[in-house]
Amino acid sequence: MTIIKQEEFIQSIADALQFISYYHPADFVRAMAEAWKSEQSAAAKDAIAQILVNSRMCAEGHRPICQDTGMVVAFVEIGMNLQWQAEMSVEEMVNEGVRRAYSDPDNVLRASMVTDPAGARKNTGDNTPAVVHTRMVAGDRLAVRIAAKGGGSENKSKFTVLNPSASLVDWILEVVPAMGAGWCPPGMLGIGIGGSGEKAMLLAKEALMEHIDINELKARGAQTTAEKLRLELFEKVNALGIGAQGLGGLTTVLDVKINDFPTHAASLPVAVIPNCAATRHVAFTLDGSGPAQFTPPKLEDWPDISLDGGAGARRVSLDGLTREEIAQWQPGERILLSGKLLTGRDAAHKRIQDLLARGEPLPDGVDFHNRFIYYVGPVDPVNDEVVGPAGPTTSTRMDKFTEMMLAETGLIGMVGKAERGPAAIESIKKHGAVYLMAVGGAAYLVSKAIRSARIVAFGDLGMEAIREFEVEDMPVTVAVDSKGTSVHLSGPAEWRVKIADMKRTG
Repeated sequence: MTIIKQEEFIQSIADALQFISYYHPADFVRAMAEAWKSEQSAAAKDAIAQILVNSRMCAEGHRPICQDTGMVVAFVEIGMNLQWQAEMSVEEMVNEGVRRAYSDPDNVLRASMVTDPAGARKNTGDNTPAVVHTRMVAGDRLAVRIAAKGGGSENKSKFTVLNPSASLVDWILEVVPAMGAGWCPPGMLGIGIGGSGEKAMLLAKEALMEHIDINELKARGAQTTAEKLRLELFEKVNALGIGAQGLGGLTTVLDVKINDFPTHAASLPVAVIPNCAATRHVAFTLDGSGPAQFTPPKLEDWPDISLDGGAGARRVSLDGLTREEIAQWQPGERILLSGKLLTGRDAAHKRIQDLLARGEPLPDGVDFHNRFIYYVGPVDPVNDEVVGPAGPTTSTRMDKFTEMMLAETGLIGMVGKAERGPAAIESIKKHGAVYLMAVGGAAYLVSKAIRSARIVAFGDLGMEAIREFEVEDMPVTVAVDSKGTSVHLSGPAEWRVKIADMKRTG
């Protein structure tokens, strides 16, 4: 009889989470490399290059691919004939593995889970609890599929119940553009069809655990309805021209994965969940012989890419910058930032809003006059780092605060990822400010441009505290200029037309 020991299961969970924090799956690296080779949009090609360079740096340095080190989701299949040698429940053991992984001193991972989600939203401090799904199956082995799911992509999850005669494809082609770029394309779409509402969502999440194999499917041809839908959606979603980071280009999705399940005759439940460019998942099986072993990928699996540094980019000093200077920046222009900027995310913006509403001053050291704010919640540093991986968070969450920040604090610029909404763009135009985009999924690469970091306010917020970064040649793109022109609107529109022309001309 197979005996699964508590410590071996806990250690396997911890090792798996550390492993996926810095190693992309090999199939993902290959698919991204192919996307980079074929991409014709200069902006999208540069974004994919940054993601791949960051990926290799993380593999070499054993540091997180993204500063959002994810919410842990585990699918645990328990053989009915195995025996546990454990005092803890399955969920307790998974959570202990999460706790151990996220507090590893050699590679500290960011704790993002908050309790009392509709109230105080207090960080649990160790990224627990995990979301655990268990299933009893035949046999005597323990099979685990585990992922660290980023909030930016998880927030774009969609669900509907269609009329059985409605077009599932049409619905997907409506919701994917509405997702914006906050899920950090290119990535995967997981789609669940059938069952009940909760079953469809679960099917979609499980689909994201599968390997990228769309090219193999193309080569052998579709044999089922689900496979036919995969091929159709892969082509049609990429034809939308959304492209890497939403900048416009040929590749929006690397694969479309579909799981289905029988459903009620009156229903067609459909769920879609995207996986971002920080795809992190792995599977392992325990048979009682010890903890799981994970084989690192080979560095030659990554393409040989050299970023062109500052070629063609405008170098800008943030210190003493004026509105007159930023008014000269053009949509889509590459900028290299040097100097000091402040950071802040949702919780910090809410506190600023509350202070201003009460007529109270901002904390000492928090002066936004003629300055930029970077939307980021970094990973804690290790060894000689000044800061851990520090990529941008989704900027649309700060849209509700944009008018306040630009009108009442003297702020002139923002740095984040993905698009801005209509109200935020209007505020940017009204105040002659700018919005710059850093590449999501290149957090370790971005952190190398940060020369110093210190907390200046709201230290109790942890990763959401306001910090002051001093940066040198931090690469960004003008995403919304001072006149309100957004590349996240113009880029995909341009490439949608180009892709359609390519198809017509063969």
